Amino acid sequence: MIITSKSNPVIKYISSLSDKKFRRQYGEYLVEGTKPVNECIAANCEVSRIICTERHAEQYPQAVVVSVEVFKSVSSEKTPQGVLAAVKIPQSSLKPPEDACLLLDSLQDPGNLGTILRTANAAGYREVYLINCTDPFSPKCVRASMSGIFFVEIRSGSREEVLSALSGIPLICADMCGEDIFSFVSPQKFCLCIGNEGGGISEDILRSAAYTVKIPMRDTCESLNAAVSAGIAMYALKNKIK
Repeated sequence: MIITSKSNPVIKYISSLSDKKFRRQYGEYLVEGTKPVNECIAANCEVSRIICTERHAEQYPQAVVVSVEVFKSVSSEKTPQGVLAAVKIPQSSLKPPEDACLLLDSLQDPGNLGTILRTANAAGYREVYLINCTDPFSPKCVRASMSGIFFVEIRSGSREEVLSALSGIPLICADMCGEDIFSFVSPQKFCLCIGNEGGGISEDILRSAAYTVKIPMRDTCESLNAAVSAGIAMYALKNKIK
C-alpha cells in the first residue's frame, strides 16, 4: 500500500520531527537521503521507522511507502532522494571524557555545528560537550554533519554541569589572545573549547582554561568561521601532543 494522504498519522508524526519541541517530546530525529540513512543503519543507530517513495521500496522492505508528493511534504531537501528515517536520539550522560574531546560554547548556527561534528569524527574527537548550543539533531545540522553525528557522543548540559564533568581535564580555548597553536604542544588529554560565532568563548569558560591558543592570520583578516577554526585547531592539537 502506498500512502497518498498528507494527513496520514505516520506522515503527521514524521512532519512533527522537523520541530525541536517534538524531537524532544518523542526523542527522535530525522535522517534524510540514501547515503545518510544507509550509514545510520550501518552505525547501528536505533532506527524506528523508514519512509520512502516507490522507487526505493525494494531496497527498504521494512519501509512505509509514500507517494512522491507526500514525501516532498516531509522532506527538508530541495531535491529529495525519496528516503527518510526517524532515529532515536541517543542518551549520553554527562561524564568525564576518555580521550581528547571538544567543548562547544553557545554555537548557534546549525551548519557550523554539523560541520564541526563531521570534522570531529574525522579527526578522532569522539566526545563532544555542548553548552547552550543550537539543536544538534535539527535537519540542517544532521545534514551538515555528513553522518558524523552517528559516530560521536554528544553530551549537553548547563555550564556548571559540563565544567564539573570536565573537572581535571585541561581546557584549551581558541582565543585571539592565545599563543600560536602551531608552536603549542598539547597535553596528552585535553578539551578543545570553541566559542560562539559572534561573541567567542564565555568568560566562565575562559577563566577555567588551562591554555589559550590562536590561529595566526594576516592583518587583513579579522576572524575565521567557527567551523573552519575548529577544524584547524582539532588537527593542529592532535598533531602536537607531548
